[in-house]
Amino acid sequence: MNIGEAAKASGVSAKMIRHYESIGLFPAAARSDSGYRLYTDKEVSTLRFIRRSRDLGFSIDEIRDLLGLWHNRRRPSRQVKALAQAHIEELDAKLAELQAMKATLEHLVHCCRGDDRPDCPIIETLESGESLADGLPRAGTRAHAGAHAQAARAHAGLRPGKRVRHSG
Repeated sequence: MNIGEAAKASGVSAKMIRHYESIGLFPAAARSDSGYRLYTDKEVSTLRFIRRSRDLGFSIDEIRDLLGLWHNRRRPSRQVKALAQAHIEELDAKLAELQAMKATLEHLVHCCRGDDRPDCPIIETLESGESLADGLPRAGTRAHAGAHAQAARAHAGLRPGKRVRHSG
């Protein structure tokens, strides 16, 4: 099948398929005589695996590890579990950050009269340049969680890999 058909069958856009190929996450496709990419059902299955992994928020490097574990039928499941557990810890840290941001914004919205006057504690707080440490997580909180997650992956025998953010 061509890239458009593979994209439709896998739920991964053609642009993302080309990107995954360019970064080596997904092997370069075979080409037709006219230069069009050609994909097999096995490759579409791999694209689905990548899409589901991205849907769960795994980074590109984590997906690389997951693909390696998926293809290694002799893998110990503890490696997969450790990678997933480390990702849960990263998600927990992100969730805590989001909850703190929400609480700060709720407080600021509560303090704002929302009337016709120009004074607004939301704008004043943003303008002040002061830290919002009361409601936002302190620097290093997420970094600590990321380091812990990386240590868990290393303990499971996976390469540490840096977090790469990518939408898709």
